[in-house]
Amino acid sequence: MTEAARAAAADPTGTDLGTEVPTDSAGVPHGQPVLDRLVALLDLERIEENIFRGVSPATSSVRVFGGQVAGQSLVAAGRTVPAERRVHSLHAYFIRPGDPSIPIVYEVDRTRDGRSFTTRRVVATQRGKTIFSLSASFQVDEDGIDHADDMPDVPDPETLPTFTERAGDLLEGLGMTQPRPIDVRYVTEPPWESRETGPRAARNQVWMRADGALPDDDLLHVCIAAFASDMTLLDAPLARHGVYWGLDDVVGASLDHAMWFHRRFRADDWLLYDCASPSASGGRGLATGRFFSRDGQLVATVVQEGLLRVNR
Repeated sequence: MTEAARAAAADPTGTDLGTEVPTDSAGVPHGQPVLDRLVALLDLERIEENIFRGVSPATSSVRVFGGQVAGQSLVAAGRTVPAERRVHSLHAYFIRPGDPSIPIVYEVDRTRDGRSFTTRRVVATQRGKTIFSLSASFQVDEDGIDHADDMPDVPDPETLPTFTERAGDLLEGLGMTQPRPIDVRYVTEPPWESRETGPRAARNQVWMRADGALPDDDLLHVCIAAFASDMTLLDAPLARHGVYWGLDDVVGASLDHAMWFHRRFRADDWLLYDCASPSASGGRGLATGRFFSRDGQLVATVVQEGLLRVNR
């Protein structure tokens, strides 16, 4: 463990990032120390054999970020599964808003341990009430048929501006000035730009990666991807209607979340996140996402429905 990681583990809420933390042109902290905070955040405290406790960053908004509780729940599940069984899918529901000012307790139900598959169910609670539930399935490595969709033809991430460079003076209005452990670079026009030029196709593409180096831990890389998958997914339905968080009267929240992990990947390498929205109705928007590795491999698929109330 690096010195930065040790410091992060001692203060996982990120109340003291220190004086050596790099900042971007907008003064937003990023880089290895910020990523180490995220890794420490996912390193849950074991209370009992099947019970874990997690915290939220001091920089959280009024409710716990959905990707955080999903990532922490998957960590809790994975801590009860042999290392040779890798997670291949998760299905989750966001039930109540989480309070970032108090810890979250994760209780794991060891649903099944079969010869090839292991199933776990995790319930996250605060103040005695369930805020999130997750089911995850793990599998031993097996040989079989193999095919996948081709990766879209997109520019290289190094040729694209960073998130803060793209957002510019809108950072405050977007509420995006907190430390950024994930480097996000838009391929398609960001929704805050398309709202000025008019609605566009319900599609959103970004390159993203953990902003630093991660240890060789398959479960951690999957959990970082689960965390990041909730960051830009609902951009796709909002783009179709030319509105965006913080700039328009939009109320939204993740309702459910599903992921399938097809192939091994590293979350600290560039991943293309290709998202689309096939439908929106009834105050809800459906979004699908595909993660491709830099060499074109389809590594994960995501589906989420979100609450989207737009007051025009």
